[in-house]
Amino acid sequence: MARHESAAAGPGSRALIVDLIRSSGPISRVELVKATRLTQPTISNIVRRLIEDGVVRETGDTIATRGKPRTMLVINSRAAYGVGIHVGADTLTCVVTDTRGGTVGRQLVAAPTGGKPGDVVERLAALYRDVTGGLGLPPRSVAGMAVVGPGPVDVARGRFLTLPGLTGSAELDLAAALTAELGVPVLVDGDAAAATVGEFWGRQVSRDRTFGCLYMNSGIGSGVVLDGALHRGASSNAGKIGHIAVVRDGAPCACGNRGCLERYAASGVLVGRARADEKMIERLRIRADDPDARAFDVLARAALYGDEQARALVDESAELLAEGAMVLANLWDLDTLVLAGPGFAIAGSIYVTEIRRRLAECAFGRDVHGIQVDLSSNPRDSAAIGGAALVLQGSVAPGHGPQVPARS
Repeated sequence: MARHESAAAGPGSRALIVDLIRSSGPISRVELVKATRLTQPTISNIVRRLIEDGVVRETGDTIATRGKPRTMLVINSRAAYGVGIHVGADTLTCVVTDTRGGTVGRQLVAAPTGGKPGDVVERLAALYRDVTGGLGLPPRSVAGMAVVGPGPVDVARGRFLTLPGLTGSAELDLAAALTAELGVPVLVDGDAAAATVGEFWGRQVSRDRTFGCLYMNSGIGSGVVLDGALHRGASSNAGKIGHIAVVRDGAPCACGNRGCLERYAASGVLVGRARADEKMIERLRIRADDPDARAFDVLARAALYGDEQARALVDESAELLAEGAMVLANLWDLDTLVLAGPGFAIAGSIYVTEIRRRLAECAFGRDVHGIQVDLSSNPRDSAAIGGAALVLQGSVAPGHGPQVPARS
């Protein structure tokens, strides 16, 4: 309970209360006092401000007690909306969520290729306007937007050092350019980090859980949430589990290391191995011009439906990812792990089964506690949903990470 008391003295007290109502609601003020050990007046003041801001509402339900009936509190799902855009190799995915993390709108468009920085800003701004305008959202109801993609990222300057389809991305302060264009706060972050926050927020996970996320798209990443906040590291590039070495003196990786997990288990690598077998790609009907993401969907579906070669490739990937999950679980003593990202959209059950088996047999803390391993309910859109969650968390529960600036 000491950590709750320390949180009470600083700006994290509001975040603490929002987290408890989000994960435990409906909940009464008396229960908040017991859960936090804050004083009744402190809780009353924080809750009053949250109600005035529209973040929390009283349900109208009460619990009968020996004393005064207790009014129940919940997060107001319509308090604000967050917009997340995931920049993939072939597509831009835009998702709008309400305050509780429920998806209220989605649009998928082709990603720009070979574009200049100005073209990308214009394309992202147009997508934001199309989606929010199509939903009829009042501009003031949108807390902001997050653009997420593969790292590395410079969160402080709001830019990607490399970004699919964008030449000169390291010179573009994307967040500042989009903020100027749209007039809304904009954040830039990594896709794995975003997916982690999105799964934590949308699942109403308690801040008492040590929560991890394993993310697979063209690469492999991860994230960990501790005490309700994403662990970011020195430059907000923590969790690059795809760059741990799994093969000594193995294949060189773009990061400078050799034998990285990403070079052996990522979806694009499996597609490359399938394309090298002419009989296999003919049997699976993978075309030469199919993007890797689409080709992996075909490969994963074949693995599920009994193609032995496809299943062998996916099983090998699952075994290697289970090793990565073991590293993540042992380093952070996880009690919850979620698999997210397009790489798990089709054959996620194969990965979940193997990771559960491996952690149950070999996780260091297995005799003390189990590790819950689940598949995201929407693995394909998890990064975009997570982008929206980053905005909402920074807006309604500042204290967890980058705070969404107030509108002028």
